[in-house]
Order: sequence, then C-alpha cells, then structure tokens
Amino acid sequence: MYAQRSQLQRGSRSASFAAALAVNAALIAGIIYAAPKITPPEQITRLITKNVPITPPPPPVEPKPQPKAEADPRPVQTQVFVPEPVVRPIDTPTSVTTTPIEQPYLPPLPSLPMGGSGTGVAADPAPTPAPPPLIPAEIDSRYARDLQPDYPASERRSGNEGIVQLRVLIGTDGRVKQVERVRASSDAFFEVTRRQALSRWRFRPATRGGVPQESWQTKTVRFELDR
Repeated sequence: MYAQRSQLQRGSRSASFAAALAVNAALIAGIIYAAPKITPPEQITRLITKNVPITPPPPPVEPKPQPKAEADPRPVQTQVFVPEPVVRPIDTPTSVTTTPIEQPYLPPLPSLPMGGSGTGVAADPAPTPAPPPLIPAEIDSRYARDLQPDYPASERRSGNEGIVQLRVLIGTDGRVKQVERVRASSDAFFEVTRRQALSRWRFRPATRGGVPQESWQTKTVRFELDR
C-alpha cells in the first residue's frame, strides 16, 4: 500500500507542475501581447515665418477712345477704264520727184589680150611636171647575214620545216617599223621572224627624187633543216 501511495503522489506532483507551467506561460504571453507599444516621440520642427511686403501691380491703362470716322455722304463712284480706239494711219502713195545726177563721161577701157599672147585667145596652162619615180628599198648588204632568224628549238626537235611570208614597213632610216603576217607554217616560225625583222633587219630606204620615203615590202623566209 505504501508503494501505491508514493506512486500516486509522484503522478499528482507531475501533473500539478505541468499545470502551473502552462498557467505561467499563458500569463507571460498575455503580458507580452497586452503591453502598450512604445514609439519614440516625434521631433517637433520649429517654423520661422517672416512678413515680406508685396508690391501691388500698377493699375491698368485705359485705352483712349478713338474718334469715329464720319460717314461720307457723297456716293462712291466706280471708274471703268475704256480703252481708246487705235487709229492707224493709211499709207497714201506720194509722188517723189528725183533729179538725175549727171555723171562725167568716161571713155571705155581697151580690152587686154588673155595670157599676154597678143592674139586675144586664152593660152593653156603649163602642164604640172610628173613626180619623180619611187626607187624601192633594198637590203643593206652590210646586214645581209642578219636576215635569217634562229631556228625555233621546238620545231627543230620535232623535225618541222616551214615558211613565213610577211609585209614590213621600212622607215626613212632603213629600219623596220611595222610587221604584218601574210602566212606562216606555225606561230613559232612567225614569232622568231617578226622579232628578227624589228631588231636586226636593215635596208636602204626607198627614195623619190633623192628624198628618203617610207615604203612597204613583202619578204619570205624559209626554215629548212640540214640534211
């Protein structure tokens, strides 16, 4: 029985302690929520005022009364422009009397004979002399060895032979100034011939009356392999 009593006292004490703790917690919570909210006092700013005198605006200027224009009792007249008729004068024939002016007498001039032959018949003009003939250009023998160009290497390796015919313009100094292709077996044959003519060929220029003249000539170059 003692054991049961001690057990009942311990249980009742625990229950009482828990109840007391709950009551205290409720009181503390109520005090916290019931406490008034304290806020810091607002700072009061002092306002200083000062009276500033206000200048009243000037009084408005009243407009001066304008004199009323008196109505003109005279009626208004409207002027209409009427063009005046244009009178053109009529040309009337007038007689003009001219007085002939006497010219002094001049005797007729004697007729002169035409051409100065004295017969009065015009003489035929003297015939224009024919220009001297053109002497064609010739190869300068001092440069005869330079007429034949070198054999193209490509054509020599292929064993090809050919011919080149071209027209050359020979200047007054005997040099070739221009080359034109007439026909050629290949471009290689023509190219070496053209370079040789422009650089190495020399002529005695054509002349007319002893004056050197430019002239065209056609030349033929053959390319043959040694057999």
